[in-house]
Amino acid sequence: MKRRKFIITSVTVAGGIAIGGYLARPETITNPLVDYLNENEIAITPYIIIDSAGITIIAPRAEMGQGIHGTLAVLVAEELDVPFTEVKVIHGPASAIYANNIGYPREGKLISTLRRVDKRAGTKFIRARHPQFTGGQSSIRDGFVKMRKAGAAARLVLIKAAARKYGMEPDLLKTGNGKVVLPDGTTISYTSLVDDARGIKAPTAPPLKPREEWTQLGRSQPRVDMISKCTGTAEYSIDIRFPEMLYATVKFNPHIGAGVKEFDDSKAKDMPGFVKAISRLDCIIVIATNTWYAMQAAKLIDVEWEPAKYPESTEDHRNAVLQAMDNSKGKNKRNDGDVDTEFAKGEPIEGTYHVPYLAHATLEPQNAVAWLKEDQLDIWAGNQQPGKAQHVGAEIAGISPKSVKVHTTYMGGGFGRRLESDFTILAVHAALEMKGKPVKVTWSRESDMTHDVYRPIASARFRGSVSEGKPVALSIELSSPSLFSSSERRNEGNDDVLEGLDKFSTAGAIDQPYEIKNYRVTAYTSRRLLPVGWFRGVGESQNVFFHDSAIDELAHAAGADPLEMRISLLRHEPSLAVLKAVAEMSNWYSDLPDGHARGVAYALSSEAATAQVIEISTTDAGIRLEKVFVAVDVGIALDPVNIQAQVQSSVIFGLCAAIHGEITVTDSKVDQTNFHDYSIMRIDQAPKIEVSIHENGTKIYGVGESGTPTAPPALGNAIFALTGKRIRELPFSKTVKFA
Repeated sequence: MKRRKFIITSVTVAGGIAIGGYLARPETITNPLVDYLNENEIAITPYIIIDSAGITIIAPRAEMGQGIHGTLAVLVAEELDVPFTEVKVIHGPASAIYANNIGYPREGKLISTLRRVDKRAGTKFIRARHPQFTGGQSSIRDGFVKMRKAGAAARLVLIKAAARKYGMEPDLLKTGNGKVVLPDGTTISYTSLVDDARGIKAPTAPPLKPREEWTQLGRSQPRVDMISKCTGTAEYSIDIRFPEMLYATVKFNPHIGAGVKEFDDSKAKDMPGFVKAISRLDCIIVIATNTWYAMQAAKLIDVEWEPAKYPESTEDHRNAVLQAMDNSKGKNKRNDGDVDTEFAKGEPIEGTYHVPYLAHATLEPQNAVAWLKEDQLDIWAGNQQPGKAQHVGAEIAGISPKSVKVHTTYMGGGFGRRLESDFTILAVHAALEMKGKPVKVTWSRESDMTHDVYRPIASARFRGSVSEGKPVALSIELSSPSLFSSSERRNEGNDDVLEGLDKFSTAGAIDQPYEIKNYRVTAYTSRRLLPVGWFRGVGESQNVFFHDSAIDELAHAAGADPLEMRISLLRHEPSLAVLKAVAEMSNWYSDLPDGHARGVAYALSSEAATAQVIEISTTDAGIRLEKVFVAVDVGIALDPVNIQAQVQSSVIFGLCAAIHGEITVTDSKVDQTNFHDYSIMRIDQAPKIEVSIHENGTKIYGVGESGTPTAPPALGNAIFALTGKRIRELPFSKTVKFA
């Protein structure tokens, strides 16, 4: 972006200044970036608002419990020389200015075509369309430099303002604690320099503090959402209320993605509060005067549904995945040496692994509020792509995206589910029908569970050979539906998209830095099945289970210590460090009491080297998880306590999937409807989790997902060590009992 990459302007407006080229009015400080200063002026990433009330930092990524608002704000506060505890942090509006230059997804046939023809054109198209993406452990990697630049540039603006006010050279002034310090020690608060900052342009490439001068980064900070969440005052989209608001729910076709033939709402019309029922896409939207009335009325509507476009049973879905490996040509995504020649020397070790569909099961069911007033549409939704919500809202309402304002609230869990726009789309349809009135559409838990975009069902076949205590050959075949193909069908409205491989088909299997001379990974894609989408850990969530379990099988076949063998195969220093650390943390080489066992797993997860040891025991009630030890290399640790919390939560997420998680299909309908039959871990089942944070100091790695992929193989490897059973299918509770 060259010069445009970072341009900051300061303009005095009614007692406030906007740093970043946007107009900020004091009366709209909770949503400050209302109007462009100049539509012809380039304004990139406005992160800082200063007025007489104080300093507000804009966090351009969605807060879904991961603590991202605080860490992003500290990046700015560090360079601005203002205490983090003295700033306000809010989410930015939908805007390409907040583009995530690391984590944007590829969407649509047009984009893939553009990328084949011109990679830069394809990337530009993505950023222009749905750029403000939260996910893929990309938020800090994207913001690490540019948000510090925002703070540094703003600091220089304020120094120049003070210098002009007091007739001094800027080089004579310093800053500290949110103040400019004059040579005689006099301090001038940033908020008192608003008028003096008029017209001062900031440098495009301000110098940044060296790491040894950091006073806030690298130290744990209080969560900006802690008080509001502990007191119940944090606002989620499900909390939004307006006078004369209408409420709605959805009655979905039980065959996901299939449409409505016809419906009869005559019985529902006798229900109190019933307003209207409309047919849209694959559901009936039922509008009433409160959510309960809407849900009760929905039960009385008779609908004739269109049939499903995918197989009827879980067994059929599994067979489709396996048949892809038998009946289609795979693509070798890694092919070192000659595995076939090595296998011909003897009988290889082999096995087949399976994982099921998984639901995101966010605590807050999908919901959104939409309000269409004349040619202005407002949307309130906890979402991971506000730019996408803006564009789909504009398309449905038939207005310009500039006339759509997206208010991104806190969200009760995301995990990739709120990258989708289905909940927003249905709210906008309801608002279009009831133009002039706000409408909140709330899904029931049952609708949420049975109409997810699931983690793909997947299978893997492995073969391996060992010699002198090490693997000498490893072949892994992977098969699953494609995330991108499924996404294209949903988001581009192109029902004819065929399944194709994407980078997540092999993530976690082709990129592990093991030195195995003969090493092949082959990927296949199955026929069209249930809609699938992004999930915490994405492709690594299944492929690391396949890959690391195979490594563990080879270690036992070779008669080697599983942890020591992993170390012997690696020349990657951060990986060696975390494996050695987790060995020490867990006392790996010590004897355990009878009935106890340990399992180890390792993966390079989105570049973050992660090692995990799980200790389990056998009890009369079943297997109990005792302790989990995780060592992870984050590159540079900005907030240790938040990193620890992220790793712990990702471990729990992975363990829930490993022990209980399973979505099944009968008569083309999802069987699981609520937490009674889609179980998650209870607090008394959760093990003690110890986290060791490592820094190789070279670059930032994401940590939000690193504990998820390594949890299932570590647990499976521990079960083998305890029982001698090698369980190759998740969830483990289908085979063994857990306390």
